[in-house]
Amino acid sequence: MDSINEILSSGDYHLIDVREPMELEMDGKIEDARNIPLGELEERKQEVTNLNGNIIFFCRSGNRSGKAVDYFKSQGMTNVYNGGGYGDMKNALEQN
Repeated sequence: MDSINEILSSGDYHLIDVREPMELEMDGKIEDARNIPLGELEERKQEVTNLNGNIIFFCRSGNRSGKAVDYFKSQGMTNVYNGGGYGDMKNALEQN
């Protein structure tokens, strides 16, 4: 499975929003997404590594979620994906 749409269609995924809590209040949030700000990922790593299935990170533009994916790949994880920005993720979810 490579594309975000395929993963969303499978239903086997977790969403992690790496934006800051203030951004969620200002811009909105996706109900089923867990919020772990990028700066807290390392100390909260276990929350992510304990998840089964595919893990899709997203942020405001896709930059921070890309860093999250790179970090977890460097930790040996292969089931991590960059969902891009909040708007992209919201649109992808609405289409599935």
